[in-house]
Amino acid sequence: MSISKEPITLQGYDLLVEEFKYLVEFEKPKVAKEKLVAAGQGDRSENADYHAAKEKLRFIDKRLFYLNSMIQKSQIVYPEKFSHDRVSFGSSVTIVNIDSDESKRYTLCGVLESEPENALITVHSPLARAMMGKAVGDEFKVKLPSGIQEYEIIKIEYINIFSLKKNIRTKEDFSFH
Repeated sequence: MSISKEPITLQGYDLLVEEFKYLVEFEKPKVAKEKLVAAGQGDRSENADYHAAKEKLRFIDKRLFYLNSMIQKSQIVYPEKFSHDRVSFGSSVTIVNIDSDESKRYTLCGVLESEPENALITVHSPLARAMMGKAVGDEFKVKLPSGIQEYEIIKIEYINIFSLKKNIRTKEDFSFH
């Protein structure tokens, strides 16, 4: 069984590794110490602090397992090196709906960097798959929940994915409270 690689930018990969290291080097030892202190307070069966620390450790271990899996599956891609004359990973693509004349810009990224609410869509989405390899002026159809839509590509450019993200995790987000 082969593990399929998941495209990610270097910044996205670095953020995964940073969270993994933070949990291993800081958060897990801190919570393990909390558990030891709580265990020293007597009867563990009725010790809320002990049970809370034990539960935090379980969450940390699950998150570490997930992050490790994502790090191993990651394939770092450098979209800034692509010409973007055709739609590819990292392209910001402005499309116009042929029926409604409404235009919208989407940026194609990896699963871990996607924010659909901010028009950062995964390369696996139906819309992204339909656009891949297309050039300015190309028309395409895509089956969406609202039905089959037809679009034209009016602009392809490169804009750094992280400059468009609104939800970037920080060390405060890595902690388990």
